[in-house]
Amino acid sequence: MANLVIGIEGLVGSGKTSICRELIKRIPNTILVNGGNIYRSIIGMIIKNGKKLEDLKSDSQNLDMKKMMDLLNIEYKIENNETIMYCKGERVPEEYIQSKEISLAVSSLGGRTNEKSLFAYAKNLIDNFKEEYNVILSGRGVLNIYPECDYHLFITANLEERVKRKASQYSEKSLEEIRENIIKRDELQKEVGYYDLSKITKVIDVTDCNSVEESTDRVLEILNLPLNV
Repeated sequence: MANLVIGIEGLVGSGKTSICRELIKRIPNTILVNGGNIYRSIIGMIIKNGKKLEDLKSDSQNLDMKKMMDLLNIEYKIENNETIMYCKGERVPEEYIQSKEISLAVSSLGGRTNEKSLFAYAKNLIDNFKEEYNVILSGRGVLNIYPECDYHLFITANLEERVKRKASQYSEKSLEEIRENIIKRDELQKEVGYYDLSKITKVIDVTDCNSVEESTDRVLEILNLPLNV
């Protein structure tokens, strides 16, 4: 049987990344290509090199993401079955690219920058990986990156549940601050079409799931993959 590409998107704080990481443990011969982290790493390193978000927003259409990736010497490696980002040979800290500052920057710029070359690069990457592995593709607008996805899932949960889940990630932030951050990012991502659904999209609500394992069980029920996948 041919290897599969499973695209997974979701609302901010719905737990999609945790689900993806659980899926690569459960589906044999599977890797995670985290498109979101590729984009976050580029934006994060641009900002770390002194560029202000307002300047990036004012010239976003001319910001060629693949060109910036090359200029900043950003590359990926596959470690423990998922993409890990490096800049000039140093690992890009997950804590930095998942921070509030970078999350808001990515939500503000995503869909507005020049992503054509980056998408072509990512599609070629996935085509090559698919020859050997099943691929979980996580991020925003994954069907723009890889229209040939065998499955496209959209993970949802209600706002209060998403606030609770993010609170465990950002323990130093107040619940109100986290709620406002999620609402703002939701608005930005909806504005550029990242929450639009396609005719192949399956929506999975995990509000009532009490753990990532339960959420992943629900995803696997929807996927209904053959045992020899």
